Amino acid sequence: MCRCLWPGTDRELAVRLEMACPEAELDEQWSYVGGKSNQRWLWYAVDHTTNTILAYVFGKRKDTVFEELKALLEPFGIRRFYTDDWGAYQRHLAPESHEVGVR
Repeated sequence: MCRCLWPGTDRELAVRLEMACPEAELDEQWSYVGGKSNQRWLWYAVDHTTNTILAYVFGKRKDTVFEELKALLEPFGIRRFYTDDWGAYQRHLAPESHEVGVR
């Protein structure tokens, strides 16, 4: 909830801002720190309608890191996720809202 003054008056106006995104593509990229055995992954979600990165997390290629990203995406109300076929997506996204492949 955001509170601001009505333009030209001293009346206060309460505004609730909500971000909605009906669909997003989820993906991951990797790099390494010090050596290839020490991989780190960037997980991210993109809204292709606006070309906006909605959220991202860094970590290992583990389900728990994906679950962090999923939690960050909850406020957006995403109803359809497009992903590659990595297992974490199948394990943690409802089948009716998940599609393997790009939009």
